[in-house]
Amino acid sequence: MTFRNKVQELLEAALAEREHLFLIDLSINEANKISIVLDGDFGVNLQDCIDISRAIENNLDREEQDFSLEVASAGVSSPLKLVRQFKKNIGRTLKVKTIASEEVEAKLTSADDEKITLEWQAREPKKIGKGKETVEKKLELPYEKIKEAIVIISF
Repeated sequence: MTFRNKVQELLEAALAEREHLFLIDLSINEANKISIVLDGDFGVNLQDCIDISRAIENNLDREEQDFSLEVASAGVSSPLKLVRQFKKNIGRTLKVKTIASEEVEAKLTSADDEKITLEWQAREPKKIGKGKETVEKKLELPYEKIKEAIVIISF
């Protein structure tokens, strides 16, 4: 079993015990620096990172293979990558870039396994007469058309 496979197996076992957590990224470089990025249905706290780190570190032998280990949560400004992350962020405002280079900043109102739905208000010229009116906009966007989506934090 390769070092990467062993780490992956230990990580999967640790995550299976904590169903609210899920893996965003696992990378192991040539110097055996293990970097794990997690997210969770209710966020990720420090204890979650410590628990996952211990579950992996305690089952690897440094005499057999020297390594360093870093377990972190997906940052606030990290792009959303998984369907589960979109579902977790329903009700929040996202900045979405599409493959067609369009940018939309809107509220995520729904997310299923195929697409997301964004809703926002826009000012557009009136159909009759002068001036502008506020209109409700809605966009259903399949995941494969999303280049990047980031949660906008508002205070």
